[in-house]
Amino acid sequence: MTPAPLLHALTTKARSTAHTRSPTCPCGAETLADRPDGTVVRHADTVAKAHPPDTDPTELIHRLTTATRHPDILLPPLAPTPAPLHDRLVTLWPYGTPVDPDDPDAAPWEAAATLLARLHRAPAPDALPAMRGPTKAARALVRLREAGPHPAAAPVLRAWSTLPAWARAEAPMPDTTTLCHGDLHLGQLVRHPAPEGPWLLIDVDDLGVGVPAWDLARPAAWYACGLLPPDEWTRFLTAYRAAGGPAVPAEGDPWPALDVPARALTVQTAARAVAKAVVAGRPLDEVEQSVVEACDRMAAVPAQLARECAK
Repeated sequence: MTPAPLLHALTTKARSTAHTRSPTCPCGAETLADRPDGTVVRHADTVAKAHPPDTDPTELIHRLTTATRHPDILLPPLAPTPAPLHDRLVTLWPYGTPVDPDDPDAAPWEAAATLLARLHRAPAPDALPAMRGPTKAARALVRLREAGPHPAAAPVLRAWSTLPAWARAEAPMPDTTTLCHGDLHLGQLVRHPAPEGPWLLIDVDDLGVGVPAWDLARPAAWYACGLLPPDEWTRFLTAYRAAGGPAVPAEGDPWPALDVPARALTVQTAARAVAKAVVAGRPLDEVEQSVVEACDRMAAVPAQLARECAK
């Protein structure tokens, strides 16, 4: 949980900025997220985000600048630089309407895929740091090891060992020129202007250069694990290809490009699930068990084969 002084200061920051933007502010505040990797508070049409304590200010500025340069792809911040607040870096954003989690049939898979394709085709600034997807996956494994023993940990760790070094954040990525989001899921899309504007990508914390297939890996992994219906995966992949996305071939089998990132996201998801279950002292639920079982199947595939799929 976020310390009370920081949460209060963040709420005050959002309110004062909202009132500056609109003298007739209808008011009304809410905490949208309160996690170790970020606290997000909304006041009317303004959102304030406290970034993780270890955020590099220079890298964050480069990421904010990139979002500002691509307002038709990424939600642009209200200010180009972060502000310090209680030893955290804080950024301000316009509010956008998120995807409705209670209406899965309305999930904007085509919009997500099209935005990704446009992002991957956009020129990446020279100073932009590496996309942080593999780093986040590696941190999930650290959390798993620190959480304590659990029967499901073994297959997750075995599956992790089959991945090439770059996917474990132990070596540079094979692509260092493509602009990537780094943490794509449906929670990273909002409509702006709210409530019915075009869809835009949010959350620049992991934005950077790297392997674009990583941005397709979460839906690919869900599909491979049976958690995403085939028609929704097809919609997503077809829209990405139609928009000229470079992560997969325009035709034919996409899995040689997707295999390693999809495996990595499966392991990351399973590691987080097991770690949370250990901390909470509860059994794995059905979805969590399915990703662990996927890791068990992955671990049975020779490591060399997994590496060949990445080439």
